[in-house]
Amino acid sequence: MPFTESEKIWFNGEFVDWGKAQTHVLTHALHYGSGVFEGIRCYETKNGSAVFRNTDHVRRLFDSAKIYFMDVPYTEDEFRAAIKDTVKINELNSCYIRPIIYRGYGEMGLNPLDAVVDCAIAAWPWGTYLGEEGLKNGITTIISGYERINSNIMPCQAKACGQYINSILAKVEALKAGVDEAILLDSRGKISEGPGENLFLVKDGRLITPPFSASILPGITRASVIEVAQDLGFEVSEQDIDRGHLYTADELFFTGTAAEVTPIREVDGREIGKPGPTTKKIQNKFFEIVKGEEKKYGHWLDYI
Repeated sequence: MPFTESEKIWFNGEFVDWGKAQTHVLTHALHYGSGVFEGIRCYETKNGSAVFRNTDHVRRLFDSAKIYFMDVPYTEDEFRAAIKDTVKINELNSCYIRPIIYRGYGEMGLNPLDAVVDCAIAAWPWGTYLGEEGLKNGITTIISGYERINSNIMPCQAKACGQYINSILAKVEALKAGVDEAILLDSRGKISEGPGENLFLVKDGRLITPPFSASILPGITRASVIEVAQDLGFEVSEQDIDRGHLYTADELFFTGTAAEVTPIREVDGREIGKPGPTTKKIQNKFFEIVKGEEKKYGHWLDYI
């Protein structure tokens, strides 16, 4: 999905011009995927622009770095402030934010421990990942032939650069099949998640989402939707889901920072239908929250 360039990128503590935020061709992360990152959104509200769950995203970023033995040369507070400064200096009312911590230039080989750790934050205007049409009317999906990596292969709790090769293969497979997105199974054959999204199933008024043991990334939007759905009176359970359960679901939807709350209208050629009442209710409430229209969830918004 194309994006519009902004003016400045925060790079190792300083703001540089967008086009000058460069790294060497022998950067360790380029060769071995040795980096961790986050996807964060900033929304325009009536009280000004606000980063959604900034604290939670930065905490997960630092947790990912810890899992991969990366010593971050900044504190979490400094990173949160830098995220807000990046939005501010680019004069963005709403945007997508991409912080990344990665092993830079100076070392080569599989031992990464002596490689320098570089940090950067970019922000730019970016619409919903799966398209406005998909957000409104739902998207089409297939069950991928690629298995979601599990924690005995790579730690699923980390949002690490190299791990997303798995997601890229599933995404391209879906596009080549003529649908919008893929759904991956875990090593046991249970539903895991999308290439970059968590998944929710609605059946008889209940919400079901795969548990952490299904090799999912612990999504920030996923956690938000679970809390919001429960507050709305819905029963929510985290349990294993067989692929056949998707075919007979009343409703399905993806959640994620990029995807937000995107309905699924088809799986493997089986029609689920247009977005149902539960999905619409949760989707509407989510957008009310991120736009600052719900005081109850005001602590999720970090105002610029």
